[in-house]
Amino acid sequence: MQEIFPLVYDELRRIAARKLREERTSHTLSATALVHEAWLELRKLNRIQWQNRSHYLAIAAQAMRRILIDYAVGRNRQKRGGGQAPLHLDGDMWAVAESRGEDLLALDEALVRLGRLSDRQARIVEYRFYGGMTVEETADALKVSPATVKREWATARAWLNRELQS
Repeated sequence: MQEIFPLVYDELRRIAARKLREERTSHTLSATALVHEAWLELRKLNRIQWQNRSHYLAIAAQAMRRILIDYAVGRNRQKRGGGQAPLHLDGDMWAVAESRGEDLLALDEALVRLGRLSDRQARIVEYRFYGGMTVEETADALKVSPATVKREWATARAWLNRELQS
């Protein structure tokens, strides 16, 4: 684990920065802090046999998701005001317009429901959305074809859009 982290640090920072740009502007977590918190979480996983870069990025995506959700939950405990804009998804990647903690919580809840229907589709969303992984990296991490990832990514996105609109 110690050997892999320096090799993917810059990429993890870019992913974290992109995720935080989708957050509210007053977010107290920086990209560097998010990566470091994820690293601390990954260090606890001392029994994992790291297979390759994609495997590491997939697990890092899960850690970043949990950290962002934990921050959103903490923020909702201290909620000040309402009138939040709805979560909007579009294109190949999701543009979370002025995303706030409530949006991440709604997405997380929908993702948990999706995981009950299809664990692989939930992992694809997690790796692509939270981890910023490409179709090929996601396919490698899940040991499926890129065509399967594209098909299930489209299906999962449509399902989540429907869930988040209701």
